[in-house]
Amino acid sequence: MMLRSRRNLFRDRARERRRKRTVCAALAFAAILAGLTYFFHDPAGNTGRTAQRESLHEMDTTAQDMDLVPASVDGRLPLAERPEPLADATPGSAVVQGSVSPGDTAAALLGPYMTPAQVHALVQSCQKVFPLSRLRAGQPYVLKAADDRLERFEYEIDSETLLIVEPEGDGYAARREAIAYEKETKVVSGKITSSLFGAVAEAGETPALAIRLADIFAWDIDFIRDIRVGDTFVAVVEKRSRDGQFTGYGKIIAAQFVNQGQAYRGFLFADKQGSEQYFDEQGKALRKAFLKAPLNFSRISSGFNLNRLHPVLGYRRPHPAIDYAAPSGTPVMTVGDGVVLQRGWDKGGGNFIKIRHNSVYETVYMHLKGFAKGISNGARVRQGQVIGYVGSTGLSTGPHLDFRMKQNGSYINPRTIKSIPADPVSRDRMAAYMSHIQPLLAQMHSAGLMHAQAEAAVDVAWR
Repeated sequence: MMLRSRRNLFRDRARERRRKRTVCAALAFAAILAGLTYFFHDPAGNTGRTAQRESLHEMDTTAQDMDLVPASVDGRLPLAERPEPLADATPGSAVVQGSVSPGDTAAALLGPYMTPAQVHALVQSCQKVFPLSRLRAGQPYVLKAADDRLERFEYEIDSETLLIVEPEGDGYAARREAIAYEKETKVVSGKITSSLFGAVAEAGETPALAIRLADIFAWDIDFIRDIRVGDTFVAVVEKRSRDGQFTGYGKIIAAQFVNQGQAYRGFLFADKQGSEQYFDEQGKALRKAFLKAPLNFSRISSGFNLNRLHPVLGYRRPHPAIDYAAPSGTPVMTVGDGVVLQRGWDKGGGNFIKIRHNSVYETVYMHLKGFAKGISNGARVRQGQVIGYVGSTGLSTGPHLDFRMKQNGSYINPRTIKSIPADPVSRDRMAAYMSHIQPLLAQMHSAGLMHAQAEAAVDVAWR
């Protein structure tokens, strides 16, 4: 609140200075006219130059009395009019911390401490690292100045990366730097009484954890229709903080979800190429060719039915699709890697996207409100990538996604497909993998919700 008040005060003062400069310009123009008049006709008998000097002196004195003196000769604000530093700033220094407001520019943030030429030089130094024209409202920044000179400017590009700008020689140097977080590994568990979001909230966690858990098990569990009261989850997760304040979750190192009595587990482990992914207790990859659903949380409003009564046309026709009812604007993901065959408009399907995954499978996403950035004909997409947003275009009675899948050119029920998993943990790394997951199983067991099937399966795999 205090930072916002300072920002508002700064803007008010800036508007007042512009008004005063306009008045100054008008007075200056009047003084010049008066000087010319005295130059040609001075009723007091003074010379033209003497009269002009006296007239200008009177104008300048008046300006001082009205507090209309310009800010400074180099373009920076007087010290008295700069944003107040934080309370812990040392004498002779200023540390200003805040968030970018809508409409803010680099000049607005840095102008109080730099000349226009310096601001321009700093902006140019950032161009290849991170253009300051891409400042986003709400993102935090820190500005440090000492002895009336900018010492450091920090801006959070995203949750992982800082932009840092510091003086170097006669100019400035910009670089990206990973944000340093304090990390603490915790075991989180819960039981479903209404929804996964509700269970996560009851465990004292944020909705982001529910979404992350759904992502891990998205190949095996349809979180739209498979969840039941009594299902449980356990997760070994990194919690991140800065300056003692929780900022979000790091890696989920291990997790279990028991759905309708069936236990699903995932353990994060690096494959031969060093890329981390999730494997089950036997070393099989959780990742499969296709996700169970193209969006995480919604409901099925109409299933695969080759003799359905069309809600708009009023007669029966095949509906070789699954309709997912969801709020308008809900992100839609591609269920697998592939290439965009067509992005366009259809009278019945509205905005749609057709994706070819391989020589056998294609998927279609219809009634979209709009398309995600970069989605065009021929574009390559990755499994789980957002390609569009739920809408109600075409022949539709309300916001939903019409999702279709083809196998060898014929429509099939997406819910009946048996998806092929990715490569398992290699034989030469299996012993290391089993050693890796043993302590994680013990941590999850301590939560009291570890499924007995998990430990039995691990024993079999270990032997």
